[in-house]
Amino acid sequence: MLSLLVVAVSSAATKKFTLVIDAGHGGKDAGCIGSISKEKNLTLKMALAFGRYVERNCPDVKVIYTRKTDVFLELWQRAEIANKNKADLFISVHINSLPGGKIARGFQTYTLGRGRNSGKKGIMENLEVAKRENAVIVMEKDYKQHYEGFDPNSPESNIMFEFIQDTHMERSVDLARLMQKHVCAATGRQNGGAHQDNLAVLRLTSMPGCLLELGFISTPDEERFMNSDEAPDKYVRGFYNAFIAYKKKYAGGVAVPYQPTTEKNTSVPSIVPEEMKETAAVQKSKPAENQPKADKDVPVFKVQIIASDKAVKANSPQFKGIKQTELYRESGLYKYTTGSSTDYNEIYRLRKSILEKFPSAFIIAFRNGEKMDVREAIREFKEKKK
Repeated sequence: MLSLLVVAVSSAATKKFTLVIDAGHGGKDAGCIGSISKEKNLTLKMALAFGRYVERNCPDVKVIYTRKTDVFLELWQRAEIANKNKADLFISVHINSLPGGKIARGFQTYTLGRGRNSGKKGIMENLEVAKRENAVIVMEKDYKQHYEGFDPNSPESNIMFEFIQDTHMERSVDLARLMQKHVCAATGRQNGGAHQDNLAVLRLTSMPGCLLELGFISTPDEERFMNSDEAPDKYVRGFYNAFIAYKKKYAGGVAVPYQPTTEKNTSVPSIVPEEMKETAAVQKSKPAENQPKADKDVPVFKVQIIASDKAVKANSPQFKGIKQTELYRESGLYKYTTGSSTDYNEIYRLRKSILEKFPSAFIIAFRNGEKMDVREAIREFKEKKK
């Protein structure tokens, strides 16, 4: 139903920026139900897609998920995950709905605070959002203990309360503005505007935050769009561009806008390192003359281990003893890989063997020296094996 984003800035310069992504609803709480889909499934798909993209492109960001499967989490548990991990940013993905066949469209954000929509109509609209998101509370065990003084059925509780996160309010509103700008531009959704309301999960987090409404599952064309193949990529593009704009402003670090990959790889040998010796790393490993060449048009898989806005020296400890590495440039970043093979299974095993050194390592693919969609490459590999 709603998409929550909570943000705080790290006080320690050496600490990784921590992003907690929360897929709204789950398990026995299906959220809003459309004609062809359920909110809990769509929120999980979008949340995981966003998280994976950040993991692949932001080496200075630690991504934590409140859920990766279809499980039920209480609101206080979601907030507790962010609080315990001292999150700098908490994103909870939700989807909106209207009863009785009413039609509405658009992407919206909500931050913690008083409803700012003018007039009785705007206040009532905000109340409906707050009631729907907070309704899950009564499904939780011992909810009165965790939400003392919070009555999800009381209009007063949804409107009249103090700003308990004054120190984070400005950044929350700034994040909401960025989300409205970038998500609407990427998805083509109508701009439903940024709002404020009293949502329990925001009250329980100790960081700035905002809720994001992806669209209305009760409106047929919006539900079809959210279920389309292109929707995850478009939403992720909006999320990511807003995220890095916010992070660049308040925390610095790597900030590369989301964009299609067009740059070519410098070289694509077709071997996997035979061993991972504790020796100095090298930036480029020229393939030996007797190494087998990859067949033309056949995808070549590699493991990406480092991405940096500056070139990494050959003897840098960042390589952690990996002997064979290669460099390619993409989106203004220097990206380093190890291993190269047309056999996906070999690269899969290689990645697994170095995860202790590089927890964020992931597999990429190239065709004729150009980076390609790794999912397409894996599909081709599996088809060829059949």
